[in-house]
Amino acid sequence: MSFTSRSSIVLAVSVCLLGWVQAAPVVSSSQPSGSSGGVLPVTVVIGSAASLTGPQAAYGVDNTDGVRMAIDALNREHITIAGRRVTWVLDAQDDRGDPKRAAEVARKFVAAHVNGVVGHLDSSCTAAASPIYFKAGIPEITPSSSDPKLAQQGFDTFFRIIANDNAIGAGLALYARNGLQAKTVVVVDDRSTYGSSVSHAFSRVARGVGLQIEAHETIEADVMDFSNLLDKIKAANPDVVFFGGMAAQAGPMLQQMRGMGIKARFLGGDGICTPELARLAGTAANSDVICADGGVPVARMPGGEAWQRRFTAQFGPNAFELYSPYAYDATMVLAHAMMKAGSTNPAVYRHDIRHLDYDGVTKNDIRFNRDGELVDPAITISSFPEGRKTALSR
Repeated sequence: MSFTSRSSIVLAVSVCLLGWVQAAPVVSSSQPSGSSGGVLPVTVVIGSAASLTGPQAAYGVDNTDGVRMAIDALNREHITIAGRRVTWVLDAQDDRGDPKRAAEVARKFVAAHVNGVVGHLDSSCTAAASPIYFKAGIPEITPSSSDPKLAQQGFDTFFRIIANDNAIGAGLALYARNGLQAKTVVVVDDRSTYGSSVSHAFSRVARGVGLQIEAHETIEADVMDFSNLLDKIKAANPDVVFFGGMAAQAGPMLQQMRGMGIKARFLGGDGICTPELARLAGTAANSDVICADGGVPVARMPGGEAWQRRFTAQFGPNAFELYSPYAYDATMVLAHAMMKAGSTNPAVYRHDIRHLDYDGVTKNDIRFNRDGELVDPAITISSFPEGRKTALSR
């Protein structure tokens, strides 16, 4: 991954083969058979786990819509695997952004013998769920969890289809120094796994390129009154405030910053890099707000514009947030790995995910390294002129 000025760096556990839906359901001989030579059809269930309620619901619904759209597209293709007509089914679960609930969802998916999982949305939830999927041998592809440690656990069931926090944090630090000519920064994080990860990645590179970090503050993820924090920031008078957290807090924080006369540029990772930030921050979301997300704008994705027209037609003009095209591709990667393996059984097809070389909506030649990280990921640095998220350059 390379950076340009002002721009984008654009189990091994054995599994009982009869446990999953690969086996045909028991039916009487009088029931109608499938269309392929009398062979019964097979149902493939893809689990989707994200926050469907609470402050991250906009992201979670967006993720789930991406999976749902892929499931619908797969069913229109009338796919057969090993000569059996496949019916694709979505099992969407709300993990509420809570690691304990995420573990419950993961155990529910295991008990239901889902064939694969797209999720979780939040890094802390993925961290709680990944060991459960690994033990059960179920592949999971996260379209949004960016904590680098998730890929360092040795789980051959874990895959990530976006850039991680190391890339996002580094890109923003380089942009702050070289693009904004900043010299001082205050770092704030929301104490979440994601917030801590991206803020420390930013800080590590920021120090390396000569930025002076005046302070590193932490806040609770449900706080909406930032007066104490902003008093400290105003006294420090930094060139940049970096926030490791989500748009639900970033929007009100921005409004309160500007209300107190704090003029520092506001930077953050993919947690704030969404249209929701502009809706929450109002006029405070402008060109002084810089964010980065793991990937490229939809208009620059290989199949992005056509995909977005279909997405808008299915879910409405205001449904798109950020991660849905990655959730769509994650679902398609699972499906095409099954097709390549000739099996819907996780114990069989998961070995074909890593070197699938699938041309998706978000990227051509989607494949993963031995840790499950996306090969040749990109990031895009964006701003919000007139409240509209806009890529600065590529």
